[in-house]
Amino acid sequence: MFELPVISDREATSGDSERLTEVQTKYPRRKSRRVYIGNVPVGGGAPITVQTMTKSKTSDVPATVKQILQAAEAGCDIVRVTVNDKEAAAAIGEIVRQSPIPVVADIHFNHVFALKALDGGVAKVRLNPGNIGSVERIREVLKAAKGRRVPIRIGVNSGSLEKDILDKHGYPTAEALYESAMRHANICEENDFHDVIISVKSTDVRLMIEAYRLIARRTDYPLHLGVTEAGPTKVGTIKSSVGIGTLLAEGIGDTIRVSLTDDPTKEVEVGKEILRSLGLATRNVELIACPTCGRLDVDLFSITQNLEDRLAGVKKPVKIAILGCVVNGPGEASEADIGVACGKGVGILYRKGEVVRRVKEEEIVDAVVEEVNKYQPEV
Repeated sequence: MFELPVISDREATSGDSERLTEVQTKYPRRKSRRVYIGNVPVGGGAPITVQTMTKSKTSDVPATVKQILQAAEAGCDIVRVTVNDKEAAAAIGEIVRQSPIPVVADIHFNHVFALKALDGGVAKVRLNPGNIGSVERIREVLKAAKGRRVPIRIGVNSGSLEKDILDKHGYPTAEALYESAMRHANICEENDFHDVIISVKSTDVRLMIEAYRLIARRTDYPLHLGVTEAGPTKVGTIKSSVGIGTLLAEGIGDTIRVSLTDDPTKEVEVGKEILRSLGLATRNVELIACPTCGRLDVDLFSITQNLEDRLAGVKKPVKIAILGCVVNGPGEASEADIGVACGKGVGILYRKGEVVRRVKEEEIVDAVVEEVNKYQPEV
């Protein structure tokens, strides 16, 4: 993938839409400042990262760590946990110690919890500075974060805009989301705190896209993409893919989180697949299969499901095509690293475009798995 040069925090300026257009013409990525979440770079041309959030009670350390480990195994780069009460604040240090990936503390309103999370070693804090009280409290948190080189994500949602901003705009708009985000970002800047990441999420995909485009044109902050409260897995996957995918295809976005009413690993899987579909992440197994029609003469549904199950833990970047008939099958199968073009009860197995052998329908899954195990990716 293309890489942008690292830029300093102050190299780019707000509102420079002409510069943004020029950069997008030359590169596939918007130019943003770089921050570090632990040892993970975000922005400034760094690879786009995938995040999730634990669904357990943070005070339940074993359950929370278990979800983090599972998410990390699925390919998660950064994980967020809520710190919403004293018990969660007390547990965060141990969770950080056991986590193999950077931990982000999700804080709302309470500056004490933010300070305890920073003391516990979190790598980032999700916090809107204007919501934690007095100027003194804001300064205390920003000073602690700066001293530990911990960035802050300002997270604005269309469902929780400030009353005066809603009164001004009448209802959530892209300008309203931008104005809210800048209100909090300006507080950070005024206190000489510049390691800021911003999100402007909405359940409305079109509004979310418009808001991110706006902030991308006017600022150089790294952007955390997401459709908030996307919903159950099926609908949420579609909404997130459309919203996040559209922006990534335009070069906008530095880190992503797919919000699903499902297990954190499912969020990671969908997020990784969005990146893979745009060529923004290294592929593991990519399984291609035809949508099927009346020409189908094998049980392609069972074949693909069994292959998904058998290859779930394989980390090789290998492209597999399973096609169900002779119309598109031979061509598509021969273009994959490993392919099968099926006929009536049989399949022709391909390796890098060359025919390997003819296999019976009941042998297809085992034959493909065997080929995957032998496959050596090109360096």
